[in-house]
Amino acid sequence: MADTLTPAARSALMGRIRGRDTGPELAVRRALHVLGYRFRTHARGVPGRPDIVFSKRRAAVFVHGCYWHRHGCSKTYTPKSRRGFWEKKFAANVERDGRVREALTRDGWRVFVAWECEIESDPTLVERLTAFLGPPRMP
Repeated sequence: MADTLTPAARSALMGRIRGRDTGPELAVRRALHVLGYRFRTHARGVPGRPDIVFSKRRAAVFVHGCYWHRHGCSKTYTPKSRRGFWEKKFAANVERDGRVREALTRDGWRVFVAWECEIESDPTLVERLTAFLGPPRMP
């Protein structure tokens, strides 16, 4: 299918893609909050500014979109136009993700990655997050 959008329209469309407070991220945050976990979002002092940060637990949760971070599921496709540009961009995203995970681990953080497709379809995601984080603190 040919791209029928003008460059200006395509730019406007891509400009509306958000990097924070996405639907999958909000779903994970909502589930964690209901379970009693309290956290910070996009903490500036933490390498890579994880989506969800548990400072006292030294735990970071990233909510990755399958398309942008190349999960390998059915949502991971490469556009047919400007293929070289997209492959380079996706490779840089994956490489940056690895560097960030490595920096966090080196600094004593534990890292959990929740993928967009898991949030939509994996009933065990909440249990895996709870196992990763430990029990929520009670007031």
